Amino acid sequence: MSTTFQLDTATSRANPTPAPMKRLTVPAIRARKADGVTREPLVMLTAYTARTAQLLDPHCDMLLIGDSLGQVIYGLPSTLGVTLEMMCAHGAAVVRGSYHSVVVVDMPFGSYEASPAQAFASAAQIMAETGCAAVKLEGGQSMAGTIAFLSARGIPVMAHIGLTPQAVNQLGGYGARGRTQEEHARIMADGKAVEDAGAFAVVVEGVVEPIAVALTQALEIPTIGIGASATCDGQVLVTEDMLGMFDRVPRFVKRYADIGAVIGGAAADYAAEVRARAFPGPDQTYQPK
Repeated sequence: MSTTFQLDTATSRANPTPAPMKRLTVPAIRARKADGVTREPLVMLTAYTARTAQLLDPHCDMLLIGDSLGQVIYGLPSTLGVTLEMMCAHGAAVVRGSYHSVVVVDMPFGSYEASPAQAFASAAQIMAETGCAAVKLEGGQSMAGTIAFLSARGIPVMAHIGLTPQAVNQLGGYGARGRTQEEHARIMADGKAVEDAGAFAVVVEGVVEPIAVALTQALEIPTIGIGASATCDGQVLVTEDMLGMFDRVPRFVKRYADIGAVIGGAAADYAAEVRARAFPGPDQTYQPK
């Protein structure tokens, strides 16, 4: 983004004016890994609003509208209550707020599992209503047929294996995956299956590090780690987690700021000034001429 601003007369808000640039594409993301090596790791963060997208876009290769918005934005106990309408609304906002990153939208629970035809209808709706470049769905071997079906019909798919939050009830919690030889083999097979099905990249979440390393070495498509390994071809985090918006974050999250404390402190200062009738002051009020 440039540092110049343009006044939106409809809202009286100053919005950053985008510097001329060409948006990245799915083929460009896929091509970042060549001969099994990604020399410049891919940067991905979640975004749910236009303003957040504006702030993150210059620094990211991809922006993910994750179904984590169920917990982050709506206060739901898990991602299972997220709807297609939620994803489309937030996806469209992020596309409007970004100019550089590839925008990927999660397919919510129940919108793709029944059949490839159901998945296509949901993915087509997401892409038509948001303008995003790709969708993401959870599952490895079990979803390979669906990934192939979508890919053959012009819908780029990012896969998601390892710890898959939409299957939390089946998995029995959010613990790291791959601690047994059987689970290790299954995750490796999942990665190969989604690659063969046509996924352009795969999120590898919550797995023991040797699996993430082995997958990254074995696959031709980029691996995007979250709770995996720095060896992966890229990384993704929930933005609100890494900004310190919540009191507790998963072990694999590094806090890069403490925005929660900043917001709380600003709200406390505002409340104190309102109660003392110190706000609004002369600079925030209109006087007769």
